[in-house]
Amino acid sequence: MNILKRKFLFNTTLGTAIFFILAGILIWGAFNWTIELTNTESFCISCHEMHDNTYMEYRKSVHFSNRTGVRATCPDCHVPRDWVHKVARKIRASNELYHHFLGSIDSRKKFLDKRQQLAAVVWKTMKQTNSRECRNCHSATAMNKNKQDSSAAEQHRLAETEHKTCIDCHKGIAHKLPEAFLEAEHRRFEKEKVPCYRCHKEMARPPGEDEWK
Repeated sequence: MNILKRKFLFNTTLGTAIFFILAGILIWGAFNWTIELTNTESFCISCHEMHDNTYMEYRKSVHFSNRTGVRATCPDCHVPRDWVHKVARKIRASNELYHHFLGSIDSRKKFLDKRQQLAAVVWKTMKQTNSRECRNCHSATAMNKNKQDSSAAEQHRLAETEHKTCIDCHKGIAHKLPEAFLEAEHRRFEKEKVPCYRCHKEMARPPGEDEWK
């Protein structure tokens, strides 16, 4: 009797079992290949909404070009590395495809009008994940605060004490901040009497660590 036709578990022949095993391997490989194909910067900027707007801003950022030659690409910041969260992110991305074909931000004006809303979604996600993608490269324990300027070192110490996450302070690193956000933050700083030089580095400041009254 042909061994491939001999029935085994669940009344299935060895030949059928081998077929389904090989088919499963091929399907799994194709699925992972597709996941990785969509996890490249070239794929991210293949639509003009990303290429003409956020990508152009990113090219002027320190994440694109810096003295050490280390580059963080779109998926480094926006796609989780571990498999489960990566697949979940890809599923959510189907909503982005829907809006691409709908033409929700197919012009510069539409993009700018929705910029605050789009940024808020990304910031909320990063807040919920404790800035997981930032921490793939940046580690608080690896920071040498003695090599940071006094303002940055102090802010990092406060962040650790108050259990802040990266995105709480580091918005607008690779992309421009929405105008509505900037206006709201400026009003908040004025209300809290935050010294102007805390943000505007080019402005005069008091000597040492003393504050001007």
